[in-house]
Amino acid sequence: MSIDFYEDSFDLIALHSSLEDYAMAYALNLYLKSNFRRRRKDLEISNDIAVSIFEWRDDINDRYWTFFPNHSVREDTSDRMDLFSNEPAYSMFTMVPEHRDVDYFIKIEHDDGASSTEKLLKTLLTVPNIVTAYRIDTDKLKSKNNLIY
Repeated sequence: MSIDFYEDSFDLIALHSSLEDYAMAYALNLYLKSNFRRRRKDLEISNDIAVSIFEWRDDINDRYWTFFPNHSVREDTSDRMDLFSNEPAYSMFTMVPEHRDVDYFIKIEHDDGASSTEKLLKTLLTVPNIVTAYRIDTDKLKSKNNLIY
């Protein structure tokens, strides 16, 4: 069957920033008046790839927010036969490969189907260390399944 039974409505906001994930969560909590907290367990993509997830349940507006980095670095355990064979090698995993240049994403799950991201984007652009923020059209994403967790 090629029918996707898991149809979840969510908005996806892309963020460009040089902040670390914990500092970004702090800035978002400060400017958005949110309460992002890191999950106890990271999202495990495979045995050697894990992505940190910050979450917040907005009970007032009945929305579930998650904030996560787009990139995760993992140590490459394969044997290398080159000049630097004694040094560890690292490779990058990208959650949304279509948007490799994005540093972080905010995923907002909601049931009502209404998206009011314009006010959120204006607020995000006032955060000092966010270079830019914009909405991603989730219908055009090929890697949408990476965002189901």
